[in-house]
Amino acid sequence: MDSHTASSIDHPACTVADLHTTRVLSLDAGGRILDWISWQDAACLYVREAVAWTLGEPCLTLHGGFRRDSGDQSILRLHPIVASRGHCHSGAVDPSPALSNPALFARDHYLCMYCGRRCTRGELTRDHVMPLSRGGQDTWENVVSACLACNLKKGGRSPQQAAMPLLAIPYKPSWVEHLILSNRNILADQMEFLTHHLPRDRRPTA
Repeated sequence: MDSHTASSIDHPACTVADLHTTRVLSLDAGGRILDWISWQDAACLYVREAVAWTLGEPCLTLHGGFRRDSGDQSILRLHPIVASRGHCHSGAVDPSPALSNPALFARDHYLCMYCGRRCTRGELTRDHVMPLSRGGQDTWENVVSACLACNLKKGGRSPQQAAMPLLAIPYKPSWVEHLILSNRNILADQMEFLTHHLPRDRRPTA
C-alpha cells in the first residue's frame, strides 16, 4: 500500500435504522451536501415544513401525541436524506474537514502508517511526517497515525532519515470522505448517495 485512495474506504452500510445511532444526511435545496444532523433536528425540519425534498425510503418512524378531534396518534416518518428549503449554496466551495486526532485516525483506518499495526484510538498518536522542528506544518498532508513506539523511534527525523518508510501518502480528505469516515452507522441509501459524490479517482472499485 503506497498511497491512500477512497477505494480503501471499507465502511459497511447499515440497512436497519436505530433511533439512538441514526443520523440524517442534510442537503440544501440545490442538493449540496451539508452535514449529518440528528433525528431531532430532522424532525424539526418536517414539523416546520422546511423540507424541500427527500431521498430514500423512510428510515425512522416517530410517534407523537394524539389528535383531539380524531383520537389518532400523529406519526412522522423520517427519510435518510433530507434537503431543506432556503438559500441554495450553489457557488459555495465544499468545506475542508477540520484536522483532529479522531478524524486523522479514521482516515488512516486506525493503522500505524509505519509498522502497519492496527491500534485502538488510545494507542495512536499524531505524527508529523516532516517534524515541526524542521519546518513541517500541522496539516492533513503532513500528518499520519502512528503507534507510540514508532513515533518515539522516529523522533524528530523525517521518514527517510529514520529509515521508516510510510505505508501510505497522507492526504486531505474531501468533505464527502470526511462524512463517510465520521459516521459508523451510515444507512445503505446514504452510502450510495455519498459514494456517488466522491471524487471519481477515489470511488470504490466494483
